[in-house]
Amino acid sequence: MARKKNTIKDSIKVRGFFRLQIVEDKNGRQIVVGDSGWQKNTVVNDGFDQYICRSVGGMSGSKSVSHMALGTGTAPGATATTLDGEITDAASARKAVTASTVASKTLQLTAAFNSADSFITAAKTIQNVGLFQQSNTNTATILAGQTYTTSALATNQSVNATYQLRFS
Repeated sequence: MARKKNTIKDSIKVRGFFRLQIVEDKNGRQIVVGDSGWQKNTVVNDGFDQYICRSVGGMSGSKSVSHMALGTGTAPGATATTLDGEITDAASARKAVTASTVASKTLQLTAAFNSADSFITAAKTIQNVGLFQQSNTNTATILAGQTYTTSALATNQSVNATYQLRFS
């Protein structure tokens, strides 16, 4: 008699998306002058391990996202630990995120890179974004990130960023 193999049918997938909008103040109103649209991200290996697996298990070494960074470099690969070309002009270059859930299966993180905070000291061509567990630039382990079409960013412009991790 042949034995039937038991298979696990439940699975969890994590897909990440982000959207950046460059805005500037015109006559007291914020006007969108650049929009990345929704883009897919890359969750890196240490991101899965330290932010997701270890957090769910309540294990030592688990991390929680608290900050977002912008950069001028390429997309992080699966084994990346940093954001290529991370902007480090000012101590306030990484921005604290506000976390919420959307429809019970999506973690949404938002951050505002305000020109009034002088997070850049000269015009930049930005093209990547990443999530981290601390404010210190060029330190910490990246959870996820990605590149997008380059955007010129002036010192009088701000960036509104939304990042989602969707679980299904």
